[in-house]
Amino acid sequence: MENSEKTEVVLLACGSFNPITNMHLRLFELAKDYMNGTGRYTVVKGIISPVGDAYKKKGLIPAYHRVIMAELATKNSKWVEVDTWESLQKEWKETLKVLRHHQEKLEASNCDHPQNSPTLERLGRKRKWTEKQDSSQKKSLEPKTKAVPKVKLLCGADLLESFAVPNLWKSEDITQIVANYGLICVTRAGNDAQKFIYESDVLWKHRSNIHVVNEWISNDISSTKIRRALRRGQSIRYLVPDLVQEYIEKHNLYSSESEDRNAGVILAPLQRNTAEAKT
Repeated sequence: MENSEKTEVVLLACGSFNPITNMHLRLFELAKDYMNGTGRYTVVKGIISPVGDAYKKKGLIPAYHRVIMAELATKNSKWVEVDTWESLQKEWKETLKVLRHHQEKLEASNCDHPQNSPTLERLGRKRKWTEKQDSSQKKSLEPKTKAVPKVKLLCGADLLESFAVPNLWKSEDITQIVANYGLICVTRAGNDAQKFIYESDVLWKHRSNIHVVNEWISNDISSTKIRRALRRGQSIRYLVPDLVQEYIEKHNLYSSESEDRNAGVILAPLQRNTAEAKT
């Protein structure tokens, strides 16, 4: 299959990144290898989108710090970048809206920069074409619009399984995410993503748009475990990028006090979806 026939894909990872870990970065590499390996897709970019403070998750430090750490972590990446749009929103934004924002942004960018036919570069030159030749060239002279890359949600199996948590997700949002965008789910040790997909009617219906990536090199690093180690004064070196570790130490970001942040506060999606369910 020629490269021009492949669907270009942008991987979008939403989450707390509290803090970002080497595992988060590995998700992108694993997903890219898998998608490119299918022969049907070409991954052109990865986007890390830290959630805003209004998410109200327990232990969530300010987005300002989480964004900077993500930027430090991706400093040397040639294809993964950090986007601040979601983190700057005053209200919590559903993942579906974040996906939609980035897809629309790509579409707008594509309209602004259409891929023109090389022939257009010669339009200003003096021509001695006959009318017949000129007519035959009309179609080739028209701007050719390049296909817009497709945004797909990159996640771990834990996010996939969170679809089953009552009121955490709107059922219509789950349907639109898997139907209109698609998931690339990287499995962790102890997760059975395929079984979860099989047990969900919605996920099963759109299973062709859900790509399950098996991570054969086991890696159980999580932000929760990183924060626990920091609270106990234990080393986190080689679990997060060096620049991220230095930033955490410089600003003394994680402690027993920071872990109590938002304690007793109901998570934003649970608040919103529970209230809407009652109306």
